[in-house]
Amino acid sequence: MSSGTEANTPPVAQDSAAGRSSTEVREEAKSVEFTYRGIYQKTLAANLCKHVVMAARKRDWLGSTIQRYGDSPERNGVPAKQFAVIAPDEMRLQEHMAKYEPNELDVITVLDDTLCDGVESWAFYGRQPINLRLRRGGTLLVISNRSAEELLKVIPRKPWDWTLAILPGTPSLGGLWVYRDDGTDMRVLGAIARTRPDIFEFSAVESVVNEDEKLGEEHLAALRDGYEEVVIHEVAAGVGKEDDYEPVRLPGYKEMREGIIVEARKLGERNPDYKTSSDRTMRPVVNFDTCIKCRQCWLDCPDECFDITEEGFHPVNYDYCTGCGICAQVCPVEDCIVMVNDLEFIEEGNEDVFPMWKEDKEAYHRWREEKIANGRIEHHDYFNADTWAWSGGKQADRTS
Repeated sequence: MSSGTEANTPPVAQDSAAGRSSTEVREEAKSVEFTYRGIYQKTLAANLCKHVVMAARKRDWLGSTIQRYGDSPERNGVPAKQFAVIAPDEMRLQEHMAKYEPNELDVITVLDDTLCDGVESWAFYGRQPINLRLRRGGTLLVISNRSAEELLKVIPRKPWDWTLAILPGTPSLGGLWVYRDDGTDMRVLGAIARTRPDIFEFSAVESVVNEDEKLGEEHLAALRDGYEEVVIHEVAAGVGKEDDYEPVRLPGYKEMREGIIVEARKLGERNPDYKTSSDRTMRPVVNFDTCIKCRQCWLDCPDECFDITEEGFHPVNYDYCTGCGICAQVCPVEDCIVMVNDLEFIEEGNEDVFPMWKEDKEAYHRWREEKIANGRIEHHDYFNADTWAWSGGKQADRTS
C-alpha cells in the first residue's frame, strides 16, 4: 500500500513528475535533512547543519536549523532528524522556518545506512520511507559500504528521477553529546558539495573550514576525501523497492478519548502500537542447536522480544527487537546468539525464522552462517570509533 497522500498521513512533497525539480528551484529556499541515530550522532548532525548554513553565507544566503525528535536525552539509537534551511532573503527563510518541518527536501543525508529501510522518528506518524519527502530530482546521500543495487532493495521507488549518492564509510560514533571529532562531518560536507553545488560549492565550505581556528589541515583533507570519494548514481523513475509502507490513520478530535490513555494488555500479550524494529541497526540470530534453554536472553531482554516455544527454545520476535545486543552479551554459549547487520535481512523482513529451523535444520544453518559471514557485528565495535573515519578501513594508513 502506498504511503502517499491519504488523509491523516504526513504531508508529502507537492512537486509532481511534471513540476520543477530540485535543481530547477534556484532562487527559493532549499532544505537539507540529516537523518541520524539519537545520542550517537546528535552532535554530528548539529555540526553538519551549522556548516551548511555557514557555507550558504558565502553567497549571501541566510540559513537556520530545525531539530525533530525531542527526547531529552534522546533514546540511544532512535532515528532522529535535523534540518538546515537556506534562503536568499529573510522573508523566504521565515516562510520555510514557520513550517513544522520541510515538506520538500532537496537533500536527505542518511548517517547510518540501516535507516534506509524506513524510519519512525516520531511514533504517531508510523514508519515512513526514508525518501518520503524527497523533491523531484532531489539527492539521497547515504554513508555506506554497500552498492546502489543493495540499497535500492530497501529504498522505495519514486515516480520521478532522483539521485542516490553513496559516500563509502561506516556509521560514526563521533557525534555523541561529548563530541569526538573523527572527520565524518567534513567528509559528508565534501560529498554534498560534489553532488549538489547548488546548495553550496566546495570553495565555499573550504573557506568556512579555513576560517575556523579550531580546524586544521586534517579537516581540509577529510573535506577533499568526501568530495573525491562520493559515488553518484542517477536513479530513474520507478526504480527501487515497492512502497509497501502502511499509512498511519490519526484519530480525529471527535474520536479522541479523554486524557492520556495506554490500553492495558493481557498477560503475555504485546502492545501492537509499540513495535520498535525501526530503531534497529543489527539483529540477533540464534543457533537453536546449541541453545541450552537457560532463558538468560528471555530474562535480560529489555524489550521482551523473546518468545518461548513448547520445546523451550527462545526465538526472536523481530517486530519488537531494537537490536541492543544484550542477549548476545549475556548468552553463556559462544556464538549461540550472534549480532548481524540488519540490512542483511532485506528478504526476510521481520518474519519468524524458528519455523525454518524446525523444517530443515541444515538449510537453516546454511542460511545463518551466510548471514553471519556477510554481516557479523562485534557489538562493542559496531560504530567506527577509529580516528578519522576514512572509507575502506584505511584509517591507520591515511593518518600515519
